[in-house]
Amino acid sequence: MALAAYRHLMRAARIAFEGDAPILDAARQQIRQGFREKATLPPSDPSIQPAVQHAEELATFLKSNVVQGRKEGDMYKLRIHEHTERGDNDTIKVGGKSIKIDGKKCTDR
Repeated sequence: MALAAYRHLMRAARIAFEGDAPILDAARQQIRQGFREKATLPPSDPSIQPAVQHAEELATFLKSNVVQGRKEGDMYKLRIHEHTERGDNDTIKVGGKSIKIDGKKCTDR
Protein backbone atom coordinates (compact mmCIF):
# COMPACT_ATOMS: atom_id res chain seq x y z
CA MET A 1 0.00 0.00 0.00
CA ALA A 2 2.81 2.40 0.83
CA LEU A 3 4.54 1.76 -2.49
CA ALA A 4 1.34 2.47 -4.40
CA ALA A 5 0.81 5.69 -2.41
CA TYR A 6 4.42 6.71 -3.15
CA ARG A 7 3.91 6.14 -6.87
CA HIS A 8 0.60 8.01 -6.89
CA LEU A 9 2.21 10.95 -5.10
CA MET A 10 5.17 11.06 -7.50
CA ARG A 11 2.84 10.94 -10.52
CA ALA A 12 0.65 13.67 -9.06
CA ALA A 13 3.70 15.88 -8.49
CA ARG A 14 4.81 15.28 -12.07
CA ILE A 15 1.37 16.27 -13.38
CA ALA A 16 0.99 19.29 -11.10
CA PHE A 17 4.48 20.71 -11.64
CA GLU A 18 5.17 19.71 -15.24
CA GLY A 19 7.45 22.21 -16.95
CA ASP A 20 8.72 23.69 -13.67
CA ALA A 21 11.89 21.69 -13.01
CA PRO A 22 13.02 23.38 -9.75
CA ILE A 23 9.62 22.98 -8.09
CA LEU A 24 9.23 19.41 -9.38
CA ASP A 25 12.66 18.48 -8.00
CA ALA A 26 11.83 20.05 -4.64
CA ALA A 27 8.50 18.19 -4.51
CA ARG A 28 10.21 14.88 -5.32
CA GLN A 29 12.81 15.45 -2.61
CA GLN A 30 10.08 16.26 -0.08
CA ILE A 31 8.12 13.12 -1.01
CA ARG A 32 11.22 10.93 -0.74
CA GLN A 33 12.15 12.44 2.61
CA GLY A 34 8.67 11.88 4.01
CA PHE A 35 8.62 8.24 2.95
CA ARG A 36 12.18 7.60 4.18
CA GLU A 37 11.21 8.87 7.64
CA LYS A 38 8.52 6.17 7.87
CA ALA A 39 10.53 3.42 6.11
CA THR A 40 11.91 1.91 9.32
CA LEU A 41 8.49 1.39 10.91
CA PRO A 42 7.33 -2.22 11.16
CA PRO A 43 4.33 -3.14 8.97
CA SER A 44 2.16 -3.62 12.06
CA ASP A 45 2.69 -0.05 13.30
CA PRO A 46 -0.68 1.72 13.65
CA SER A 47 0.70 5.01 12.32
CA ILE A 48 1.36 3.57 8.85
CA GLN A 49 -2.26 3.47 7.67
CA PRO A 50 -2.96 7.17 8.41
CA ALA A 51 0.32 8.11 6.73
CA VAL A 52 -0.58 6.15 3.59
CA GLN A 53 -4.06 7.68 3.60
CA HIS A 54 -2.52 11.17 3.92
CA ALA A 55 -0.21 10.47 0.96
CA GLU A 56 -3.16 9.32 -1.19
CA GLU A 57 -5.19 12.41 -0.26
CA LEU A 58 -2.24 14.66 -1.00
CA ALA A 59 -1.77 13.02 -4.40
CA THR A 60 -5.43 13.63 -5.22
CA PHE A 61 -5.19 17.25 -4.08
CA LEU A 62 -2.02 17.93 -6.06
CA LYS A 63 -3.42 16.42 -9.21
CA SER A 64 -6.81 18.09 -9.12
CA ASN A 65 -6.36 21.41 -7.29
CA VAL A 66 -2.89 22.78 -8.03
CA VAL A 67 -2.73 25.01 -11.09
CA GLN A 68 0.42 26.79 -12.14
CA GLY A 69 0.48 30.20 -13.73
CA ARG A 70 3.09 31.89 -15.85
CA LYS A 71 3.25 35.64 -16.26
CA GLU A 72 3.08 36.72 -19.88
CA GLY A 73 3.18 40.49 -20.13
CA ASP A 74 0.50 41.92 -17.85
CA MET A 75 -1.47 38.67 -17.67
CA TYR A 76 -1.00 35.18 -16.29
CA LYS A 77 -1.45 32.07 -18.38
CA LEU A 78 -2.71 29.11 -16.34
CA ARG A 79 -1.71 25.54 -17.10
CA ILE A 80 -4.97 23.68 -16.62
CA HIS A 81 -4.79 19.99 -17.50
CA GLU A 82 -7.33 17.19 -17.85
CA HIS A 83 -7.04 16.26 -14.14
CA THR A 84 -7.77 19.79 -12.90
CA GLU A 85 -11.02 19.98 -10.96
CA ARG A 86 -13.43 22.35 -12.60
CA GLY A 87 -16.60 23.72 -11.17
CA ASP A 88 -18.76 26.76 -11.08
CA ASN A 89 -18.84 29.50 -8.48
CA ASP A 90 -22.62 29.53 -8.00
CA THR A 91 -22.31 28.04 -4.51
CA ILE A 92 -20.18 30.97 -3.34
CA LYS A 93 -23.08 33.38 -3.88
CA VAL A 94 -25.22 31.56 -1.29
CA GLY A 95 -23.02 32.46 1.67
CA GLY A 96 -22.99 30.42 4.88
CA LYS A 97 -26.09 28.37 4.04
CA SER A 98 -26.09 24.60 3.76
CA ILE A 99 -26.02 23.62 0.09
CA LYS A 100 -27.05 20.40 -1.64
CA ILE A 101 -26.18 19.66 -5.24
CA ASP A 102 -27.76 16.55 -6.74
CA GLY A 103 -28.89 15.59 -3.22
CA LYS A 104 -25.35 15.73 -1.78
CA LYS A 105 -23.59 18.18 0.51
CA CYS A 106 -20.05 19.41 -0.11
CA THR A 107 -18.78 17.16 2.70
CA ASP A 108 -20.26 14.00 1.14
CA ARG A 109 -17.88 11.84 -0.84
